[in-house]
Amino acid sequence: MKLEKRGIPLLEKAVQVLEEGFSELPEAENDFNFDEIASVLTETAEKLRDNYPYFHPLYAGQMLKPAHPIAHLAYMLAMWINPNNHALDGGRASSHMEKEAVAEITKMFGWESHLGHLTGGGTMANMEALWVSGMLNPGKLIVASEQAHYTHNRITQVLKLPFRSVDTDDRAKMDLNRLEDILKEGNVGTVVATMGTTATGSIDPLGEILTLREKYGFRVHADAAYGGYFVLAENLPEETKAAYQYLSEVDSVAIDPHKHGLQPYVAGCIVFRDPAVGKLYKHDSPYTYFSSKELHLGEISLECSRAGASAVALWATQRLFPLVRGGRFAKMLERCHAAALELYGKLAEDSRFIVAFPPELDIVIWAPKAESISKISALSTRQFEEAEERGLYLALATLPVKFFKNDLEGVEIDQEAVTCLRSCLMKPEHLDWVDRIYEMIVGLKM
Repeated sequence: MKLEKRGIPLLEKAVQVLEEGFSELPEAENDFNFDEIASVLTETAEKLRDNYPYFHPLYAGQMLKPAHPIAHLAYMLAMWINPNNHALDGGRASSHMEKEAVAEITKMFGWESHLGHLTGGGTMANMEALWVSGMLNPGKLIVASEQAHYTHNRITQVLKLPFRSVDTDDRAKMDLNRLEDILKEGNVGTVVATMGTTATGSIDPLGEILTLREKYGFRVHADAAYGGYFVLAENLPEETKAAYQYLSEVDSVAIDPHKHGLQPYVAGCIVFRDPAVGKLYKHDSPYTYFSSKELHLGEISLECSRAGASAVALWATQRLFPLVRGGRFAKMLERCHAAALELYGKLAEDSRFIVAFPPELDIVIWAPKAESISKISALSTRQFEEAEERGLYLALATLPVKFFKNDLEGVEIDQEAVTCLRSCLMKPEHLDWVDRIYEMIVGLKM
């Protein structure tokens, strides 16, 4: 597979259409030296060759999904103007496109009203959610599972809010009994429910968490940065689909279009179910917000300058792939889940490997079997390195041994955590490559 270049002529035509919108402007000369630019651009391309082939199906390691051509072409098109979606003056068209695109995202969760915007990634999206939580429940505890993203702990340190992690069960889901033990102490302001942990793709039991909210009273933030779009997939396990159905009842959701939303980096998104939280952002900027009585995105964001090109790319992508169940975009997600199930099934039937629980989304974790956990960890590391040498790009993860407890007969448990192999089968094309990937895995030295 080579890099996609068929869109380049389309981009040139689109730039001409864009330029026609400014045809009445007087000519303004520039002194760009395109010979120098060509030289530096070639050097840049040579530097960029020192990368893993993130775009290829044999890259099945970290959460790096190539942007769809419509997204990177629309992004580049917007860069001829370089809009800033802070104030409407800086990104008039792109700000409206952002509002429309974010509204489409919230429709996935069944919300009729919302407040939200794009962010510089999932970390900023989660930070805004927890900042709002801290403003509404000052000094109260933020709680997330031990498999939640590590940045929640960092974020609460920045916000000077107390934080505690909750143990997980043997499927990497938040342990509800442990959660209730903390809730009984009476100082929890927010529970973070992870909808797709970044290690295993596990979904916290959202329905049960919301039931506890009725009893103890706290905000619920859904960190759906990785798994949020899977609300559209119809081939997930029934337990997983049931959890997604409760997203309409949470207080806020973080989702990353630059993960499964086919977008280039960076494109995160934070949305709140209650638009009234906008009052917490209230501030004034006499030189910024003068151009319109309409809401400026900078008035509801902790970030100031943000790339309008991200909004343009997302808007264009959602025009091509509407966020609806049964649509082309949803089918892509279903193929990713199907690929993960297929690879998991092959590894589970092979006695040379140990596997954890079946994948809820598109992440598979496994390890080569050996006499002890320490030997399994060492062998996983060697296979990871050998796979790269052979052109298969996997990832490593260090996880609790309990995740593999049903597959450890005869294995000495000489340490509490095991280093295992991990694949994120994020590309729809991965479904066509499962056999090839499995053959390459079993060809590694045991």
